[in-house]
Amino acid sequence: MYGRYTQELVLLSLNPFCVFFQMYGRYTQELVLLSLNPFCMFFQMYGRYTQELGAYAKEEAARLREEGVRRRSVTERSRSLELLENDKGCCAKCRTQKWMYVNLESNVFLQYLAWVTYPVVLITFSAGFTQLLAPQAVGSGIPEIKTILRGVVLKECLTFKTFVAKVIGLTCALGSGMPLGKESPFVHIASLGAALLCKFMSLFGGIYENESRNIELLSVACAVGVSCVFAAPIGGLLFSIEAMSTFFTVRNYWRGFFAATVTAFMYRVLAVWNRDEVTITALLPTNFRQDFPFDLQELPAFAVLGIASGLGGALFVCLNRQIVQLIRNQKTIKKFLMKKRLLYPALVTLLVSTITFPPGFGQFMAAKLTQMESLETLLDNQTWSKQGIPEEFDSNSHSQAWKHPQVNVFVTLTLFVVMKFWMSALAMTMPVPCGAFMPVFVIGAAFGRLVGESMAAWFPDGVHSDGTIYPIEPGVYAAVGAAALSGAVTHTVSTAVVVFELTGQISHILPVMIAVILANAVAQSLQPSLYDSLIMIKKLPYLPELGWGHHEYYNIRVEDIMIRDVMYITLNCCYRDLHDVLLTGHLKTLALLESSESMILLGSIERAQIQALLSLQLGRPRRLKYLRDRATAEKRLSVVSHPGSEDGSTMVNQETSLSSTPTPSMKPLKPALKRPSVVDCPTEIPMPTSKKWEENQLDEQVNFDNCMIDPAPIQLVENTSLHKTHTIFSLLGLDHAYVTSIGRLIGVVSLKELQKAIEGSVAVKGVNVRPPLASFRDSGTSGTIMNNENKARDLHKLWNRRKLMSLPQEHRASDSDEKSK
Repeated sequence: MYGRYTQELVLLSLNPFCVFFQMYGRYTQELVLLSLNPFCMFFQMYGRYTQELGAYAKEEAARLREEGVRRRSVTERSRSLELLENDKGCCAKCRTQKWMYVNLESNVFLQYLAWVTYPVVLITFSAGFTQLLAPQAVGSGIPEIKTILRGVVLKECLTFKTFVAKVIGLTCALGSGMPLGKESPFVHIASLGAALLCKFMSLFGGIYENESRNIELLSVACAVGVSCVFAAPIGGLLFSIEAMSTFFTVRNYWRGFFAATVTAFMYRVLAVWNRDEVTITALLPTNFRQDFPFDLQELPAFAVLGIASGLGGALFVCLNRQIVQLIRNQKTIKKFLMKKRLLYPALVTLLVSTITFPPGFGQFMAAKLTQMESLETLLDNQTWSKQGIPEEFDSNSHSQAWKHPQVNVFVTLTLFVVMKFWMSALAMTMPVPCGAFMPVFVIGAAFGRLVGESMAAWFPDGVHSDGTIYPIEPGVYAAVGAAALSGAVTHTVSTAVVVFELTGQISHILPVMIAVILANAVAQSLQPSLYDSLIMIKKLPYLPELGWGHHEYYNIRVEDIMIRDVMYITLNCCYRDLHDVLLTGHLKTLALLESSESMILLGSIERAQIQALLSLQLGRPRRLKYLRDRATAEKRLSVVSHPGSEDGSTMVNQETSLSSTPTPSMKPLKPALKRPSVVDCPTEIPMPTSKKWEENQLDEQVNFDNCMIDPAPIQLVENTSLHKTHTIFSLLGLDHAYVTSIGRLIGVVSLKELQKAIEGSVAVKGVNVRPPLASFRDSGTSGTIMNNENKARDLHKLWNRRKLMSLPQEHRASDSDEKSK
């Protein structure tokens, strides 16, 4: 049909109606059949046009094949250009450092300057701004929040200045591209928001004035901080419970879930509104195999990965602490850095940026990728190597950064893990708002990817099951390694749940849980968690956790570690004793005893209450009352001795009697009336008389009726074990506890003594250090019956005597008393 019917066929392919009108006269019957059924037309024209149709079909097939090839090449070229434009746009918006690096590609030296100068400027600004505005914003913030949740007041950590410094400093630190995390600072920021919100709501009164209510809101804010980083509400709440709280209040459980869910929802909805996502999905969705997720033969590999991650987590915590101690112990370096505070972060940033320069050493460790891009490629399901030979990478993906023409993928992953490991531990020591969870998470994913690629190289044919071949998936090992290493560093198991919510898949729950549990077991037996290590470095008043397998915690008792020289006041003491106690010590509470002879503990009284008692006894109202009484008495004496004298002579005699005693030089006050009066000018009193009055007031017995006394302070017996004492202090959030024996006060143990005892009882260089009295304790049972009988007899005597004595009535504090606090 090529020669005769070319025009008709072209029109037929374009529009059947046009062909119908053009060919109406000659080909009416054929077009009717064509409109009804193309196959009918084919059979009718078969005899006449068979050869012509065969030739046309061959030529048309060749033409369509050539057009398809050209169309495919044009589509791929346009797609690559579109991806390149999107990448450039993203760099211009979010990664200025990469944008500068790409535009200066013609000059390597200028590329290096742009790559190094950008992070140095941002880190230096972050450090300087934080130091000037609020130094408490430095670091992760989780150690301070843990200490606050335990009951210790750290007011400067929850102020508005700290909030501003934390937000701006963290923004600059993350924008620099340094291996720093944002999970821990987000926990601090959320806690700051909760504290400021409580302070604002307390202006209207209500339950927000209660301190325990604020602590509950802080615990919920910790879950919000973790949830908004990974869009993982369940893992965020569980992580906050494990990392922040020693004991968690169950009634806050649903509140934490509600707040974390709202946070994750808003985070993902904003991504949809910003057109970064089509709908609400996981942050890093994966496509791991569902029908056969793993084989039982792979479980030993996952277990080995968990044990290695535990060792790596303990090494990371130890390395970070050793770097800080090295800087602090070197006096020369410490003095130099104290004078040049901004020099240390600038030098660290310069070192890390130089190593990660892409044309230099950075080309062997995928330095072009950000942390999220690295994590996305590491979770990729495609195998990068087969039998040790690198496979072809997708040219349009970020996985190209892991391919190098001179080295294979195993070398690239190994260098990435080793270099990022020590650089992250070093970068954490900079005085900027930063965390360590995200860098550790990425390092764990890279280590897991290395193990997965090795497994894929050792088993190139995959796992055989029921005649079906299932290849090894290195992305699964990356997810397992990320959860295991981050869990080992933080001593948490909830990182497994974070990985499930981050990837959107839960089919590999068994390998992930096995690796995370083994990593925690190894790390907890070797080193404290990263947050506990930072608490030790900062010397915060926080009670450390008890380690595993230390049986001496049950052998050491309170009497071995308590302070026996206790400051106290008695029920019949005078105000001078209160004055001396306030001058000699700085205790927040003091023990109230029956007498110095019996040492019976009646209760405890706060320092503010003692100050209120002294102010009430020696304050301005009592002084004015004394001066008025004295002036009235002297006036009456002068009237009785000189009944005919005038008022003027009386006042002259008073002035003469007052001026006869030596007084210090004072500026005279202008009298309100023409005739001066001693009552009108109470401040101009003779010094010896005022001193004598104060001495008389201090010698009076204290009246505790107007004082609030705690009649039931926390008490421990001398035989209480260290383990039980630690549990009581952690559960109740105590600062101190009194040690009594049959009601008698024999000592006091505070958080400081308990912390020293726990740290001292741990094996140090192979030697178990114990308190001295524990070695001389009588472990036998001889004499215990006689001691119990004597204690019972003394107890009956003390009980009978206590019946005859009553405590001062508890005074209901008035508004003025509460304001004085």
